[in-house]
Amino acid sequence: MISAVVMTEPGAPLEVRSFDRPELEPGSVLLRTLGSEVCGTDGHLWKGQLAGVPYPIIPGHVSVGRISALGPGEAPRDVDGVPLRVGQVVTFLDVYGTCGRCWYCTVAHATTRCPERKVYGVTLSADDGLLGGWAEYIHLKPGVHVIPLPDELDWRAFLSGGCGMPTALHAVTLGEIGFGDTVVVQGAGPVGLCAAVLAQLRGAGRVIVIGGPEGRLAAATRFGADAVIDIGSTTPDERSEMGVPPAGGWGRIAAVRDATAGRGADVTIEATGVPSAVPEGMRLTRDAGRYVIVGQYTDAGDATFNPHLDLNQKHLDVRGCWGSDVGHVYRAVQVMARYGRIFPWTDLITREYGLAEAQAALEDVAAQRVVKALIVPGQE
Repeated sequence: MISAVVMTEPGAPLEVRSFDRPELEPGSVLLRTLGSEVCGTDGHLWKGQLAGVPYPIIPGHVSVGRISALGPGEAPRDVDGVPLRVGQVVTFLDVYGTCGRCWYCTVAHATTRCPERKVYGVTLSADDGLLGGWAEYIHLKPGVHVIPLPDELDWRAFLSGGCGMPTALHAVTLGEIGFGDTVVVQGAGPVGLCAAVLAQLRGAGRVIVIGGPEGRLAAATRFGADAVIDIGSTTPDERSEMGVPPAGGWGRIAAVRDATAGRGADVTIEATGVPSAVPEGMRLTRDAGRYVIVGQYTDAGDATFNPHLDLNQKHLDVRGCWGSDVGHVYRAVQVMARYGRIFPWTDLITREYGLAEAQAALEDVAAQRVVKALIVPGQE
């Protein structure tokens, strides 16, 4: 029997259940799980904040495993077209079932909006098998995109970025960061931290991270941010402050403008999930700058802005960024392998948890007590 964590319904305690070993169909892969990330999305799932979730589910949508078995017949191929083999350490795109035929897939080239797409650990039910990463084994269905990890990329290093790295890669690419640009990143969670790293690799002249708590801001500094602004001790004030800071702290918008000759950031990336961050981000960005919104993954409510002052008069370019595709995951693997000598990725991992500790891991991530948490089956 195979053990896996099951989220039965929103708010209910997580359970560890036993599953039969799956029968593999042609083109499928069975992974022995090495590790799976605990993502902010898992907290949203537990709170019931995502639509269309077929509870019960096995959480864990970004994972790494060692190939334990392949389905009968010809071996499936990785994204480079090379046949997979037993013993390889691989990751995979968590999105499964994208049709490749609908309007979004074929005309818009926006596969993340395909209505047929399902996501491991999110919109695939535990009733249908081992379709999430918080388990001893993961059943990869035929057609899942598999990416082997290069020998120089430790699996823990890859998971320290987790879904944050390909998501941030998507956002930073949309931001079209140029050499010497000032980039502001709103949010110091995994997506924000990865965006700050990637902005440097794109040639940013200055990177400013706004967020908290202290441990995450310290990580941003270790990973190269030129300045950090603690959201807990500042206000979104646009006025320049002189002398003693006000009771609410210094103004964040004023601080960014002071650092950019009064203009604001060339590119701002929102990675907070907080609606009020969006109008503030628009004001953090210079006239004719670019603002990429990637953190609003759930409906957390409304925010208001002035269409004339914040958008039209500013000639602001606002770009929404939803999820990632196989190209982003593939490139994330290459980037993390290439730049591991510069960025100590595993320093982002605060703690590893066994399957029986998954509830504690979920709560620690939700409370921001950790930077990155991993579920490692067998870890006790």
